[in-house]
Amino acid sequence: MANLSLRDATKTFNDDGDEIVAVDNLNLEIEDGEFLVLVGPSGCGKSTTLRMVAGLETPTGGSINIDGEPIHRQTPQERDIAMVFQSYALYPHMTVYENMAFGLEESSDLPDDEIEERVHTAAEMLGITDLLDRKPGELSGGQQQRVALGRAIVRDPKVFLLDEPLANLDAKLRAEMRTELQQLQEDLGTTTIYVTHDQTEAMTMSDRIAILDGGTLQQVGTPMQCYHEPANVFVAGFIGEPSMNFFDVTLEDGVLVGDGFEYPLSEEALASVEGTTELVLGIRPENVEIGDDLSGPKEFSGVIDVIEPHGNENAVHLRFTEAATDETFTSTVDGMRHLTGGQSVGVSFPEDAIHLFDGTTGEALRNRIVEEVEQVQEIGTK
Repeated sequence: MANLSLRDATKTFNDDGDEIVAVDNLNLEIEDGEFLVLVGPSGCGKSTTLRMVAGLETPTGGSINIDGEPIHRQTPQERDIAMVFQSYALYPHMTVYENMAFGLEESSDLPDDEIEERVHTAAEMLGITDLLDRKPGELSGGQQQRVALGRAIVRDPKVFLLDEPLANLDAKLRAEMRTELQQLQEDLGTTTIYVTHDQTEAMTMSDRIAILDGGTLQQVGTPMQCYHEPANVFVAGFIGEPSMNFFDVTLEDGVLVGDGFEYPLSEEALASVEGTTELVLGIRPENVEIGDDLSGPKEFSGVIDVIEPHGNENAVHLRFTEAATDETFTSTVDGMRHLTGGQSVGVSFPEDAIHLFDGTTGEALRNRIVEEVEQVQEIGTK
């Protein structure tokens, strides 16, 4: 176990004379035993960051340290780090036992009996003891994933690096493996960086999330902090499914004016925007209320466009009756509630649930009111 830190870590690539910045002055502190998830869209720099930590890419600038000691000039073999790849990277001509033992045989002076003990201990932990004599071609995707994890576990490294290890599994097995990985990391207590583009994995598995976009760190926080207190429009839109609804609005005499609606702000909400007039109003689908008898200054007339049933809940896509465009927004409602396309409904945005962002920079000026985000995180912690 170890503390891992990245300080102003930068990686640029040269493309026919053009400099491409893959990671831009990244600063992260990963605590001993922490499970940190790097998340973001394709091309955001998350895998490049992982490869720099592993030693597969050389940083252009900055430093990477384990327990305060710089490792960015060390070879991958010298770093005491184990990496699990998306492709599993198992040797097809070797048995499961040989795949798990190979790294120790090549990189350590451990006696054969200790290597055997480590392999069998890891295999028992992962439930693959009965597969040790098989070859990768005889295994399912989930079994191959366990072998790849076992190969990393036997190393007993200071840091685990996991690069989208569940991406090749079907949806049901991915959900099962998420739970198993969480339990495994808690049992081992090894400092772990997990890379994914799937925000569901980030929300359900991590102690903290680091959200990247365009090579730049957007926010670091617990899942609940990133969900309820996003730093900017990008984080607000990336974290959460369905995504947060956004409306471009202009502040006029204390009222937000958008396409098809006007939304008066309280004094408290007005104070948070500090005179900014071009804003983005955000609200999550679960906070958009719809009904037949809604009325008041913050209730509007809408029409249901499309309903997506999800079993326990429905995603209802609506548009404002008075809107000049056909742009829709989303509300999630109980799955047993009967609604139909084309139905006229009242729409309400409770003020304690709205977010306000600077319309130019995208920075959050006001987030929804949550009594205690720390308390929410404590209840929902993994």
